[in-house]
Amino acid sequence: MAKLSESFIDNLLSRVDVVEIVGSRVPLKKQGKDYSARCPFHDERSPSFTVSPSKQFYYCFGCGAKGTAISFLMNYDRLTFMDAVEDLAKRAGIEIPKDARPADTDGSRDMYAALDASSQFFQKQLAASDTAKAYIKQRGLDAKSMATFAIGYAPDSFNGLMDALGTDQRRKDLLEKTGMLSKSDNGRVYDKFRARLMFPIMDRRGRVIAFGGRVLAKDDGPKYLNSPETPLFHKGRELYGLWQVKQAHNKIPRLIVVEGYMDVIALFQHGITQAVATLGTATTPDHAELLFRNSADVVFCFDGDNAGRAAAWKAVESIVPRMRDGRQAFFLFLPDGEDPDTIVKSEGADGFEQRIAHAMTLSDYFFDELSKGVRLDTLEGKARLAESVKPYLAKMPDGAFRDLMAERLQSITGVGAAPENEIAKPAPARAGISPKRSLVRAVITLLLQQPVLAKEITAPFEFSNVPLPGMGLLLALLETLHSRPEINTASLLDLFAEHEDAGALQKLATADMPGDEALWRQEFLDAIAQLQKQARQQRTAELRQRMASSGLSAEETDELRQLLKPRSH
Repeated sequence: MAKLSESFIDNLLSRVDVVEIVGSRVPLKKQGKDYSARCPFHDERSPSFTVSPSKQFYYCFGCGAKGTAISFLMNYDRLTFMDAVEDLAKRAGIEIPKDARPADTDGSRDMYAALDASSQFFQKQLAASDTAKAYIKQRGLDAKSMATFAIGYAPDSFNGLMDALGTDQRRKDLLEKTGMLSKSDNGRVYDKFRARLMFPIMDRRGRVIAFGGRVLAKDDGPKYLNSPETPLFHKGRELYGLWQVKQAHNKIPRLIVVEGYMDVIALFQHGITQAVATLGTATTPDHAELLFRNSADVVFCFDGDNAGRAAAWKAVESIVPRMRDGRQAFFLFLPDGEDPDTIVKSEGADGFEQRIAHAMTLSDYFFDELSKGVRLDTLEGKARLAESVKPYLAKMPDGAFRDLMAERLQSITGVGAAPENEIAKPAPARAGISPKRSLVRAVITLLLQQPVLAKEITAPFEFSNVPLPGMGLLLALLETLHSRPEINTASLLDLFAEHEDAGALQKLATADMPGDEALWRQEFLDAIAQLQKQARQQRTAELRQRMASSGLSAEETDELRQLLKPRSH
């Protein structure tokens, strides 16, 4: 499938109304030029969720949720990007280019079918295996759990699956491509999973994309074995059990991250239907984004040993850059020798819930860990802690959580956080250019309010070399707007979502600018004129200095003459 072009996406978003899309799912109330509601992505008492018809984006001042009509459908309806695009294209009466439509040109449809057939095979093998059924009974798994998670059994055979499904070379190649077969050094092909309880791993549409296998006896190889990376499966981006959690909740109240498949299933069986696992790998940034995209509250549950603590800190490093306001993270460490499976069986759901209720907050765990081995009764110790914390603070999105973490650092050490970037300073109460207001910031604000203003100036931009704070960001915005003239504010913010000043851009885009919108064009042109004037003054000074020191070339002399000519207004 070819990638959808940027122009197609821009055209699609210009043809749909985000107010209509959001309003069909969330009760909206007119508030001035915009609409407001209680945020559908986190619990709140008073409305902090805003939908802007002029900028075609939504934004929550509470949890930081934001985006276009596409991202709203992806987050609210839990659709894939392509499914959301197809939904909007149908609504707008736009045909998706044939080469961009989902097709099996890459063999993905056949791969999904092969993995689904493998899952069905393993489930039939479980029903026929007394050994597997005895193990299931020993672990206390009931029929409902078995069906919910489609648990199966890989027989103790080198070619059980291959003989059943790899009946010709094409099918055998599919099994190999999806990670179901292994190959020895001498070229022999055989089943990858043997004598293991099988756990299908499903994607966000409920399709089997991989497997995890658990041995039934202690001495039969590694305890857990996962599918290798394949075209369909990237373990750093998937969470075991997330599909089942979504089926259990219209709105997921929280997510509990545990380490094993059996932990997820045991919690589900006891009525705690919000558990997921990270497939035997550390929590990645992709995991963190996926977790918070589905729930604003995440509880990380680890063993209390050194390995569990190391895994917890890996999770901290992945979630800190994603701690927008409204999101919460907690850390629960279990006693040695215990895991969620054993705890919930011995203490019941109430006992496990009590442990969660007393889990450490991210902030407590963060400062406790970084303070270990540091003497906070000395200036040197306080300085060491401050230097350890500051890099993490720099990665946090702008907002109340970052401010409160900086305040806590200051209360412990007396050292404050580094000053904010010039472009990220809070917007003044009123719009309009004044000598005290940054020209660059004024231009950026106006571009975010009305991206079409970029058409008023042409590249190359005369003021590009003026050394003002935020100039690099302004030039990046202008280049984007010139290359994609139909882009709206929401899509522009999406493009800059990973930029270091993304939080500041969001604030400027949501700033309430009083006054007549018809006057914004003149305000924009005035600001550009002032930037161009600064550029000419800077270049004039450079040429005069060079003339006094080493002389000018003929071209430079002509340039200086043109710069010194009076300009008509």
